[in-house]
Amino acid sequence: MQFDYKDQVVLITGAAGGFGRLAAAEFARAGAKLVLCDLDAGRLEELKASLQGSNAIVETGDVSQEETHRRLVSRAVATHGRLDVAINNAGVAHAFTKITDTDNATMQQMLAVNVIGVFLAMKHQLPAMERQNSGAILNVSSVAGIVGAPLLAAYSAAKHAVIGLSKSAAGEYARKGIRINAICPAFAKTHMLTGMLDQMRGGAEAATQRIVSNMPMRRFARPDEIVQAMLWICSRENSFMTGHALVLDGGLSAV
Repeated sequence: MQFDYKDQVVLITGAAGGFGRLAAAEFARAGAKLVLCDLDAGRLEELKASLQGSNAIVETGDVSQEETHRRLVSRAVATHGRLDVAINNAGVAHAFTKITDTDNATMQQMLAVNVIGVFLAMKHQLPAMERQNSGAILNVSSVAGIVGAPLLAAYSAAKHAVIGLSKSAAGEYARKGIRINAICPAFAKTHMLTGMLDQMRGGAEAATQRIVSNMPMRRFARPDEIVQAMLWICSRENSFMTGHALVLDGGLSAV
């Protein structure tokens, strides 16, 4: 499917890896002007170099810190005069752990990055979009944000909160030309998932078999399947969708 983002300004957090890296490439291919953020400066510069001709703006920053979002939005507006799309993709997960074995630091990290990071992002993105009376925000949640996730309770709680933030903000800004949605992927073949599987009982291969046996499609998602949905959700043609949490989980939450 072909999408046209020519001359649109697209901001992506967590851009150096996983969904973010592929999203940056696909939005660039569709003609977008990119503003990219990640905590990993080296990988962010590698990404910029790979996006030949895109003239992407890159900023190293921690999404749990308000200054990061203030700087990102300011650079987008100062350079391009506007902000059309924001994909709040940066996030962290934790190892599969029972609630009683989850320490306070892990819970605090899940909330700081996955929840406060999205809250602060929208706090600065929304005024810029309101001034132009248009825009689309996509917050990356998870299938763990709509169903329980045994052994991932802290992560699941944070991703549920992302959906609550998205729906609440969508209601506040629906009359201002701004659409706000969430996307809820299940397990996808990214570096984050690989790291989690390696730590599971029996190793990655055995863990993979256990997980996919509970998924109707019997496989993990490909990152491109998630990114194509991102392109559609944020497109101007998808003009009546707001306050929605789109699930892409191979049928996991249906059974």
